[in-house]
Amino acid sequence: MVKLFKNLKNYKLFISLIVLFVFIQTISQLLLPTLMSDIIDKGITIDNEATMEEVLNKINSDENIEIPEISNMDPSQIDPSQIDMSLFEKYNIELKYKADVPYMLKLGGLMLLVAIIGGLASIFGSYLSSKTAVGFSRDLRKKLFSKVESFSLHEFDKIGTSSLITRTTNDVTQIQNVLITMLRMMLRAPLMFIGGTIMAVSKDAKLTLVLVVIIPILGLFIYFIARKAIPYFKIIQKKLDKVNLVLREKLTGIRVIRAFNRDDYENKRFDKANHDLTNTTIKVNKIVAVLEPVIMLGMNIITVLILWFGGFRINSGNMEVGDLMAFIQYVTQIMFSLIMLTAMFVLIPRASASADRINEVLEVKPEIFDRNKISPKTNKKGYVEFKNVSFNYHNAEQPAIKNISFSASPGETTAIIGGTGSGKSTLINLMPRFYEATSGSILIDGVNVNDMTQENLRKKIGFVPQKAFLFTGTVEENIKFGKKDASFEEVSKAANIAQASEFIENLENKFDSPVSQGGANFSGGQKQRLSIARALVRKPEIYIFDDSFSALDYKTDGKLRKALNKEIDESTVIIVAQRVSTVMNADRIIVLDNGEIAGIGTHKELLKTCSVYKEIVLSQLSEEELA
Repeated sequence: MVKLFKNLKNYKLFISLIVLFVFIQTISQLLLPTLMSDIIDKGITIDNEATMEEVLNKINSDENIEIPEISNMDPSQIDPSQIDMSLFEKYNIELKYKADVPYMLKLGGLMLLVAIIGGLASIFGSYLSSKTAVGFSRDLRKKLFSKVESFSLHEFDKIGTSSLITRTTNDVTQIQNVLITMLRMMLRAPLMFIGGTIMAVSKDAKLTLVLVVIIPILGLFIYFIARKAIPYFKIIQKKLDKVNLVLREKLTGIRVIRAFNRDDYENKRFDKANHDLTNTTIKVNKIVAVLEPVIMLGMNIITVLILWFGGFRINSGNMEVGDLMAFIQYVTQIMFSLIMLTAMFVLIPRASASADRINEVLEVKPEIFDRNKISPKTNKKGYVEFKNVSFNYHNAEQPAIKNISFSASPGETTAIIGGTGSGKSTLINLMPRFYEATSGSILIDGVNVNDMTQENLRKKIGFVPQKAFLFTGTVEENIKFGKKDASFEEVSKAANIAQASEFIENLENKFDSPVSQGGANFSGGQKQRLSIARALVRKPEIYIFDDSFSALDYKTDGKLRKALNKEIDESTVIIVAQRVSTVMNADRIIVLDNGEIAGIGTHKELLKTCSVYKEIVLSQLSEEELA
């Protein structure tokens, strides 16, 4: 957690002010009991004249009363405090008191002023604490989000999307909560404990021996409970990850779940993860719940002992009533400071577990990074070349692709076809550096992609993924995602080429029509066409279509490819497809089989030279259609 708190340097001024306000608040709370003690002990005094008048009346009215201490003295000169108090009890003589109203008003006004100053300091301190903690958590979420953006697809798979969401939300919230508590209590609790102890000793040193006995026992108990609870906090965060994972899978895979009537199974799966989290949370809460009643019991025992021994000390004349009341308040402040520290013991371990999880993300060294901040300049545009490229997924026994070599130039269409698992998508994911090639080199415009910044590399590419994904917003906003400053004419043209204009015009609000999360309110074909329009509006040097026509009917597929050929004749086009009809007119077809190139050529050439391609073609077309 210390590593994360280094990011608080931007809040130095706020933290300095918080420390000042906490100090003022603590001092004001420590002053109030002393002022109250002075009001009781000095503002209310024995009325000598009225008391002695009562004594004389008793003596005169009852011959059996004998008070030797005053028998030979002038009554007007006698101070009742000089007489043994037991004589007053023996003869049922009441002491008369008088209030020093000006003195009480003076100290009362001072108490009010101190209370107001302390209250204002508390308000401003709490406000700045909240602002600092919320600002810090905002910065931390931004830092996490920026870090995650730099991850390769492998790093996403390694940590898990659901875990990354939990770390960015729940874990950051845990840090925020503990930071607010620390800013409010971490300084205040020790100050209150030390200050309260000093003030209690100043009132009656011997009476503080009660604290010396009880507080160490409570401290050991708190330590034992904290040590018992700490391991559970990390377990809770991991089990929360599991709940989020199951929930996310259920929500995103709801169609599959319902199609296979697996609702009951998924409910049981969620219930298991949910109950597991609940049971662990209850277990740790049972441990922590013991703290408060034990501390309150200790506080009540200390109060009883203080009243017991304090009464004897007042009776013996070693302590004033006001001092005893102040002493009790200081002991209360000491005990509440212990409660505050206990709250920290509960929050810090859980926040520490969250901090470890956040640091785990922040300390990841991305596999893919910009080696050079400035991309080498080149006059070429749209040239792609693979030189003996191989790639292994982590912990995979066999490479996904191996020794891939080919080139593609502007104005040409290069198609990639092959069976399931042949490495088609893997190959094109290497071009924008979603993954890093294990060996070999990929050149774009004659420059190794590893020597280009990721931003400049991806500016050259218009990528249409295999699974079309739309963002919440409007149709126009989704198309402009490819080029944020695109004009409406550019957006409309891109939609027209992608064969999306027809269904867009039938929408109630046309280009302003809303798109729900993931594009759930559009069909698969509509989402694919909008994804293609998003790439087209960018007008990149290189187009990559990763099986982006699979959801289109043959008629729409043909019209779209015909419109594409007219529009992108100066760009390099790379198409991954399963349909032979989609690739057969390409300038170059690359056939993949088990991660290796089985053949390269045109449709007619491959029918003669590549058995793998011929097998694919015959599986989709009849001999008559082929002829």
